[in-house]
Amino acid sequence: DAALFGSSIAICGIAGDQQAALMGQACFKPGMVKSTYGTGCFALLNIGDAPTLSKNRLLTTVAYQLNGKRTYALEGSIFIAGAAVQWLRDGLKIIKSAAESSTLATQSDPTQDVILVPAFVGLGAPHWQPDARGAIFGLTRNSGPAELARAALDSVAYQTHDLIAGMRADWPNASGSTETVLRVDGGMVASDITMQTLADIIDAPVDRPKVLETTALGAAWLAGSSAGVWPDQAEFAKLWHRDKRFTPSMPNATRQKRLDQWHRAVKSTIAFSNRDNG
Repeated sequence: DAALFGSSIAICGIAGDQQAALMGQACFKPGMVKSTYGTGCFALLNIGDAPTLSKNRLLTTVAYQLNGKRTYALEGSIFIAGAAVQWLRDGLKIIKSAAESSTLATQSDPTQDVILVPAFVGLGAPHWQPDARGAIFGLTRNSGPAELARAALDSVAYQTHDLIAGMRADWPNASGSTETVLRVDGGMVASDITMQTLADIIDAPVDRPKVLETTALGAAWLAGSSAGVWPDQAEFAKLWHRDKRFTPSMPNATRQKRLDQWHRAVKSTIAFSNRDNG
């Protein structure tokens, strides 16, 4: 509005934060997937120009529309990711800063199988259980702050696994001949131990970019490309640079054991909440 700003300002692009992050990660090809880790976690898989309705309780959404061509995505939402670390800091007070969680987690006893289901405000995709509440499984007398920190970080990987598994089932091309690579962003991805665990649990490489503020970058590219001052998709994708790749190294048997424990814990958590409501 020229009356407010002195001159008219063109609106060259409109995007939700997760769609902007998808573009900021240059996930323009079908099969490319990104996941943003803040207080929660949001994963989007580019599925191309044909919408696919999820059979695994994920969301079908518009990824973006450029030059009149619409692209769709499958989206999975996790309510608690970095918020679990905030709980360690503000609730349990076993750390003073979020960064300390990674250091503390490295001191955990690897023989302990402590599982945290961080359903502090319910469970998101693919469970959609708003009345579920958090639970901890596998505690012993030797369990302490280090084991709780590790369980909090591991819970992010387990929840992401369930999203990626649903995406692979809904859109088989996601697990075809081209290897799935998860591009990550958000404050939590600075933790190497969390990203390595993520790669191990989803059994796929995890790429952390040099520019972590991908939501702002995607919004800037969308506006700039529409205004003709930024390059097209192909050229913009060349500007994406990887900071570090985390490659799976966990034995299959160990991965499956830990996932089985996680799924039993989730099932028990949901059953407990349903009992309270019944």
